[in-house]
Amino acid sequence: MRTGTQFLNPSKAAKRLGVSPKALRLYEERGLIVPMRTAAGWRAYGPAEMELAGEVVQLRSLGLSLAEVARVLARDAEVIDLALTAHHAALASRMRQLADAMARVRRLQADLRQGKVLPAGKLGPPPHPACSPCIVFDLPWPWGGETFELRDIRSLNHIVGPLGSGKTRLAKRIAEVVPSAVFLGVDRLTDGCRATEQRLDADAALKSRVERSLRWLVEDGATVSGALVILLAGLEAQSQATLVIDMLEEGLDAGTQQALIAFLRRHGPEAKPLFFLTRLSAILELDAVGADESITLCPANHSPPIRVMPYPGAPGYEALATCLASPDVRARTRGVIAWRPGLA
Repeated sequence: MRTGTQFLNPSKAAKRLGVSPKALRLYEERGLIVPMRTAAGWRAYGPAEMELAGEVVQLRSLGLSLAEVARVLARDAEVIDLALTAHHAALASRMRQLADAMARVRRLQADLRQGKVLPAGKLGPPPHPACSPCIVFDLPWPWGGETFELRDIRSLNHIVGPLGSGKTRLAKRIAEVVPSAVFLGVDRLTDGCRATEQRLDADAALKSRVERSLRWLVEDGATVSGALVILLAGLEAQSQATLVIDMLEEGLDAGTQQALIAFLRRHGPEAKPLFFLTRLSAILELDAVGADESITLCPANHSPPIRVMPYPGAPGYEALATCLASPDVRARTRGVIAWRPGLA
């Protein structure tokens, strides 16, 4: 190691880069970065390694797959042009959001100059770009029919809860009340493979989009399977505004799960809303939740679902964390269902 140079361990390096240590390990496995090693064999990141890792993180934020990132680092002109195009689109989206916010401020200033008294609600920050009107509905069993308000729908909306908490019933109810929503249940694995194949054969455009997404995912470590193709057919369909998925990770191996959540996150705040249930820490990695994501927890005691912020100390955080399991623990409970006395 170079003397006189500050080196960071993987945890501190990941924190400075704004990614998880798991992401750093994945970059290393793909040969994108090569950390230094201490005399004891521990990984260490110096200025050069951090600069390269920072470039990888920036390229990933533009939606490039790891294979495409590798080509950019090798100075592949075609993929560099793709990266710049993606960056231009992201900047254009931010400019539109800023223009809307500035127009709102100008309207408020004009009202003030005319002597109008502004309601308190208008003085706060503008709504999140992914927000939608509030949807009000009655909760199904196991709740007591309480009125529930579905607010601030984001691009990715996680639904979490222990076994028997009612999260699947909540998801089905959301699919009923959200306009043009479609519910994709776990029976997709047994009933949907042949139907999806026929659907793709009949829709060349959809098949092309699914194949393109499959290539991105495979480059990021996913394994092609019927479960993955069924998910992508639903995600890439343009006929519905919202997709509600029961157990997003069902039927997918660990590598595919990690590639899939990265794929979903790269769509950004302008993507159509997606609701999905999960009990897997690889899907809902709490320190990786972005501004375009929401988490709804269905408590074990059947009190109404609550929105939980992904940081320690927030209301519901500890209960949320106990619902999430690693892939090996989740595999042991696959197929387990909750049993309600009196209904068996």
